[in-house]
Amino acid sequence: MARSKTAYLCTECGAQSLRWQGQCPQCSAWNTLVESVVEQGASSGNRFAALAGSTSRLQTLAELEPREAPRIPTGIEEFDRVLGGGLVPGGVVLIGGDPGIGKSTLLLQALSALAPTHPAVYVSGEESGEQVALRAQRLQLESSPLQLLAEINLERILATLKEARPRIAVIDSIQTVYSEALQSAPGSVAQVRECAAQLTRYAKQSGTTLIVVGHVTKDGALAGPRVLEHIVDTVLYFEGDTHSSFRLVRAFKNRFGAVNELGVFAMTDRGLKGVNNPSAIFLSQHAQQVSGSCVLVTQEGSRPLLVEIQALVDTAHSPNPRRLSVGLEQNRLAMLLAVAHRHAGVACFDQDVFVNAVGGVKISEPAADLAVLLAIVSSLRGRPLPRELAVFGEVGLAGEIRPAPRGQERLKEAAKLGFSVAIVPKANAPKQAVGEIRVIAVDRIEEAIDRVRELEH
Repeated sequence: MARSKTAYLCTECGAQSLRWQGQCPQCSAWNTLVESVVEQGASSGNRFAALAGSTSRLQTLAELEPREAPRIPTGIEEFDRVLGGGLVPGGVVLIGGDPGIGKSTLLLQALSALAPTHPAVYVSGEESGEQVALRAQRLQLESSPLQLLAEINLERILATLKEARPRIAVIDSIQTVYSEALQSAPGSVAQVRECAAQLTRYAKQSGTTLIVVGHVTKDGALAGPRVLEHIVDTVLYFEGDTHSSFRLVRAFKNRFGAVNELGVFAMTDRGLKGVNNPSAIFLSQHAQQVSGSCVLVTQEGSRPLLVEIQALVDTAHSPNPRRLSVGLEQNRLAMLLAVAHRHAGVACFDQDVFVNAVGGVKISEPAADLAVLLAIVSSLRGRPLPRELAVFGEVGLAGEIRPAPRGQERLKEAAKLGFSVAIVPKANAPKQAVGEIRVIAVDRIEEAIDRVRELEH
């Protein structure tokens, strides 16, 4: 086939160049020229005249009738939770994660379960068909009617999909696919953008649900242009330590459901299995009470989770004490130490402070502030917190404790798991009793520390 004409466009100002240059000749920005396909055909005036007659008519919002998008359950409850209830026809899902984290395993399980009732195609650009079949055999999925295609040429992939007309298709991965219209190598910015755009266009026109696997950089972000995340409907990230059996799937964008939903899986010899009670893996079972441990009730999307926050405060042996946090924001840790010193008299300026969220979970919400602060105070004084205590609340710079969203659901989850005492912001105090849990409402950090001392006695 004839090769399309290409040019290099500046991502900053949009200027066009016939060859690649290190610096844009128009705006003088460095390394901003990327290869793109130049549209051929009628002139811009003729194209405008042709489009003018087929322009969609204007409609008011009141004239439109909203329709709930139908769902295709995958049969994997945790995966459906992250997707917002299941796959949507014509929707495009982008899923990324570290190598070996379990992306291909999860998708192979989901498609094998869907293939008997929904025609599905698995396009593998990184493995041969025999390698995929070998993985299916290990997972005991070899009897599935799932169709496989080992191909990386975009034009051939689209031709096969248009002929097979599947309900669901997986592209594993977008970084291996290339278009003959571009001269750049697979995985380049131009190839990823062009291939993703054409695959998305096919999904919207045909109604096929498309799941695209994406590589991540060493910083954990999806490789390729940022536009890749904009054109898809849902963006999922696989998280977790490859040395641990637990995996977390988190939704960062979802046009058909809630964002920040969390799915918890356990990697077994039969593949990924959903975890029904994820709070159990985030709570360490100590033989005896230890100092520096506090249970946080956090909220991930619509799911409340109980996570153990551990803190270690030790005498610094260098002029600059260390401040290190794993699973929590490090800048927020420094702020909390300053607030504790200013308003509660807790001095850690000559101490190394280490904070960790158990289980490899990453907590970004500010409602973890109070739990982090109480864990630090417990470690500094060498006094363990009560085993049955659960905590949540945001700490402000003035020492006040601000409310957290969905406080009632957090308390219900803590009560369900057997916690008998909860320290919460005063604005989150329930009007009626929540199970058998005793709620202690506070509005200042010094008050929270004093109430903890009373519970210790």
